[in-house]
Amino acid sequence: MLLTPPLVLMANAALRGRGLETLPFAVAVAVGLTPEMLPVIVTTALARGAATLARTHEVIVKRLPALHDLGAVDVVCVDKTGTLTQDRPVLDCALDASGAEDPDVLRWAAANSMWTIQLAEVPAADALDEALLDAAEQRLPDGLDALEHDPVAALPFDPVRRLSTAVIRTPDRLGSHTLIVKGAVEEVLERCALGAGERSRITALAAARADDGLRVLAVALGERPARTRAYTTADERGLTFVGLVGLRDATAETAAAALTALARSGVEVKVLTGDHPGTAARACRELGLPPGEVVTADRTEGLTDADLAELAARTTVFARCTPEQKARIVRVLRERGHVTGFLGDGVNDLPALRASDVGICPRDAVDVARETADVVLAAKDLTSLDHAIAAGRRSGGTIAGYLRITLSSNFGNVIAMLTAGLLLPFLPMLPAQVLVQNLCFDAAQLAFAYDRQDPAALRRPLRLRPREVLRFVTGFGLLNAAADLATFAVLAWAVRAGSDAEGQASFHTGWFTENLLTQALVMLLLRTGRGRRGPVPLAASALAAAGLLLPLTPVGAALGMASLPVVYYPLVGVVLALYAGGLGWCGRGHR
Repeated sequence: MLLTPPLVLMANAALRGRGLETLPFAVAVAVGLTPEMLPVIVTTALARGAATLARTHEVIVKRLPALHDLGAVDVVCVDKTGTLTQDRPVLDCALDASGAEDPDVLRWAAANSMWTIQLAEVPAADALDEALLDAAEQRLPDGLDALEHDPVAALPFDPVRRLSTAVIRTPDRLGSHTLIVKGAVEEVLERCALGAGERSRITALAAARADDGLRVLAVALGERPARTRAYTTADERGLTFVGLVGLRDATAETAAAALTALARSGVEVKVLTGDHPGTAARACRELGLPPGEVVTADRTEGLTDADLAELAARTTVFARCTPEQKARIVRVLRERGHVTGFLGDGVNDLPALRASDVGICPRDAVDVARETADVVLAAKDLTSLDHAIAAGRRSGGTIAGYLRITLSSNFGNVIAMLTAGLLLPFLPMLPAQVLVQNLCFDAAQLAFAYDRQDPAALRRPLRLRPREVLRFVTGFGLLNAAADLATFAVLAWAVRAGSDAEGQASFHTGWFTENLLTQALVMLLLRTGRGRRGPVPLAASALAAAGLLLPLTPVGAALGMASLPVVYYPLVGVVLALYAGGLGWCGRGHR
């Protein structure tokens, strides 16, 4: 826009001796070359996508450009808990000392949970206790009735000793109390009367289950004479080992399908979690996401950013991550050329939310996370994220399609205007005609904001690469300019458009009509949407009709247009057919 008007002025002044009288034409050309509808198309496409997400999937886009960024995302970093898994554990196994399934182990563990909660008056039940009680109700023959004992006392869980103890009257034995102790494996074993070999074997059994992704608790019993004085932690000695209970995180119901959909869309998922490596790997395997080699974050401490980027590119799961380590991994992925999204909900996720291209959080995230995030999901659910990415690709595809079409058309007009200024002894089009032509094309382009995208375009991340756009614009612009030059030949030889007023009016009208017809073809053949119906085909038809009929109306006469001889239409039809063939051939090559 900035270069063409001076070139037009200089060319006309140097070769045709025309001076400032060409200034209105040069200004009109500058206006015609400007993609005036870009802000309208961008805002409308993004706003429609955001409104659809809010209405149908309860996804709130707080920053409109973030929707376009979502369309370009090719890596999504997520935490495990609450995203791949639910915020609750479930029982996986209850094993005796030999490693065999034993329902009595579950019964004693659940009894500890029940009476600890009730007697210790715990404000809120621990998730592990709730999981054990749920499992007892479902798996034991009598359900929770099997846990009905005569309770005596309880010592609640203590994070220092990592144990909880419930005391009941020993079933079928008068004058005796039974201590039910449940907690961390090493703490319980330390209080059991076991030999070194037996202790090592049980420790190895628990470690194997932990490496398999389970949270393992040990259960032990102790029998004491009945008494009235209070029980203390000193009584948790000389216990008899009963068994182990293993709990795993329940996978989110929609996570497996969402991961499959993201992979099908070309989006890679990275799991950044503070959990145990085995726990994270197990959750990924259950959901069909191959964890590969799980990397603990301490391995990344001594790596340079370049080395960490290489490691992050081939690693799916990072475990034992601190907030700063999560943010660094996200940052190096961006520096490697990935467009990254990060899904988090806590204060510790703020560094990674800020480091990502698109910060995403669920609706129930902490306030500061919702303020920082660009996109808020109705739930911490990857399915909603997949819908948001698809909406971003639809909006981004609309914007990219508009840019390619309008820039290639404008580039072709630049070449045609400069060539006409060099070859013709008169202006190739009157300024008012240039502006009306531009107005018609702009009005028709509004339809792009409402076009439906080809489903194939939604299967991969949307990346608007300048080099590709430049090649596209150059190729189609030259093709458009060739059609214009062919039209010049038609007008000069067949229609006899000369230097007199009538001949100039014919030239102006013929080029005006051909320009609108070629632009209508460009809209139809280069659009990213598909289908014979829709707003774009209708708008292109209206644009072609305007090019054919406007010169025949009083408005055309007021703009200095004249009716064209019949021979013009079949000749320009041949030009347009060749042009359409070139568009189709180049379009297939581009796709």
